[in-house]
Amino acid sequence: MLKKSSLAIVLLLFGLYSVAQETDSLTVAKTKWQKTRITRQVKLFRHHFNHQNLFGSNENISFVEIKNSGRKIVFALGAEEKELITTSDFGVRDTAIVAINGNFFDVKDGGSVDYVRLNGKVINTNRLDKNGNRAKHQQAAVVINHGILDIKKWDGSEDWETKLTPQNVLLNGPLLRYNNQNEVLDTTSFNRFRHPRTCLGIKPNGRVILLTVDGRNENSAGMSLMELTSLMKWLGCTDAINFDGGGSTTLWVDGMPDHGVVNYPSDNKKWDHEGQRKVANVVLVKKK
Repeated sequence: MLKKSSLAIVLLLFGLYSVAQETDSLTVAKTKWQKTRITRQVKLFRHHFNHQNLFGSNENISFVEIKNSGRKIVFALGAEEKELITTSDFGVRDTAIVAINGNFFDVKDGGSVDYVRLNGKVINTNRLDKNGNRAKHQQAAVVINHGILDIKKWDGSEDWETKLTPQNVLLNGPLLRYNNQNEVLDTTSFNRFRHPRTCLGIKPNGRVILLTVDGRNENSAGMSLMELTSLMKWLGCTDAINFDGGGSTTLWVDGMPDHGVVNYPSDNKKWDHEGQRKVANVVLVKKK
């Protein structure tokens, strides 16, 4: 009798979860995004779900969608070996039109804790754990070749990143979606709990989405990685990779108000555009 009751509870919870997922997917599909044309090949999308109507919470989402042809608009990396600077300062310094924060870094001593190759030069290498194992955020990469961006998945080898041929390589993760399939995520608190998130996705037509979800505020709860995976799928991404989030989460667009910061970075614990955290590297969108 107990086993039957337990099974019934599991089936009920699964049914409720499925209904919630369908409701949330429809919410995203029907959203009237605030759209801003940045250039001919770059558009900014923003929406504040402020009636607890996405994943049962308030969520503030901003993203840019970019044509990924390597022609008039190109992707690039901005990185420092040890220094930490804000995403907006990277964008201004490197004459970009869009910048989004990159991978995980050493808050105390600066520099990325993951492999970074910039214009053919290795800037940072992986910091492995005491057993020599790589972290989940070292098991995928954003690569840029002749201004065209792609996502690569770790093949299990120790020197995988050194064999990647593009001049620009940024390890990051966890990988959320690959080849139109969701990746398996473990149940660590980092994945399960809601935080501000930064994410990059690629659509079937090759267009790239650079996305931020604000969090740690009553105006926006942030997302778990499971929720973020669903969101990227609903936005049409066949591939998606998580970036460093939390106080680092920042999306900067040249020429926009508030010094170009379009989301609400949380490092100052205020609902404004001033709470950027200094970071080690960024993904840039530039005019060729």
